[in-house]
Formats: sequence, C-alpha cells, structure tokens
Amino acid sequence: MITAPDARRRGLLKVPGLFALGSLAVLSLGESMPAWAQTQSGSTKDDINILNTALGLEYQAIAAYQVGAESGLLQKPVLATAVKFQDHHKAHAQVLAGTVQKLGGSPVMAKKPSEYAFPTEQLKNQADVLRFAAGLEKGATAAYLGVLPNFHNRELTRAAGSILGDEAMHWAILLQVLGEDPVPGAFVG
Repeated sequence: MITAPDARRRGLLKVPGLFALGSLAVLSLGESMPAWAQTQSGSTKDDINILNTALGLEYQAIAAYQVGAESGLLQKPVLATAVKFQDHHKAHAQVLAGTVQKLGGSPVMAKKPSEYAFPTEQLKNQADVLRFAAGLEKGATAAYLGVLPNFHNRELTRAAGSILGDEAMHWAILLQVLGEDPVPGAFVG
C-alpha cells in the first residue's frame, strides 16, 4: 500500500530547493542589477536572472569537463562519455543564452577553466575525476529542481525541467561508472 510521506519527510524534501534558492541568491548578490534589467518587468527580470544563473552553471560544467578531458586520467570510453556530456552542457548553454537574449537580457559570459576553483590537485585518478563530475551534476540537478517553481513564464519551467532530466541522467551514469548506486534515493535532491 502506498501512503503519503509523513510531515518530517515532506519537510526534508523542501531542503534541496531551499539550498538551491539560497545559492542563487548568493550568486545574484555579487552583481548589481544591469541597466537593461531595470527596464524589464519584475517577472521577466526574475526569469532572466534565473536563466543567467543556470547559464553560469552550464559554463562551469563545460569547463569542468574540459579539465577532466585534459587531465589524462580518463580511459577512452569514459573520456568519450565525458565529451558527450560536455556537448550536452554546451547545447544547454546555447539555448539558455538565446533565451536570455529573446527576453531582452544579456547572457552572462563564460569564464576560463582556470578561473574556477576546481580541486585539480585532488584529481589523481579516473575515479577522482568522475566523483568531481558527479558532484557537479548532482548540484546542477538540485539547482534546476530548486528554481523550477520560480519561473514566471511557465514555458521556461518546461525547458528547465528538460535540462534537469539531463543533469540527473548524467549524475546517475557517473555514479554507475563509479560502481555506486545510480539511483541512491526515491527523490532527487
């Protein structure tokens, strides 16, 4: 018999979303509102800010997979999968940047891989690289999950949900390759 989760479990399900929203708020505080955003409606400004934060996360993933690919630590089949995942992130970034522009905003710019505080000195073998990538994919999954209810334009929710699914698949595949449970829980987050 299937029953509804008790109140304590429901409360735990809110935590990943709160974490993601808090992360977005912290990231947003680092920059003042650009002039173009001051002329947008509140809902459009909010959507643009969410999209730009997601775009920044996609750029971070692209850079991380580049670091992993160039590390020399990945075996050929795993390297091919990492490059494929990087291509997925590039596609996500392209769609997000285009959507920001369509909404009248300016997409954030990508950083160089060296500008991220990646723990490259801790990457000693293939498993280390995969754990690093899995952590980023898990974080991206939680971030997308957290922002879905915040879009004012419901079509953006659908698009972000599609990206969320891809991030979750990346995370599961990386866990599987590591020999870990690819679906560690009944809920994502």
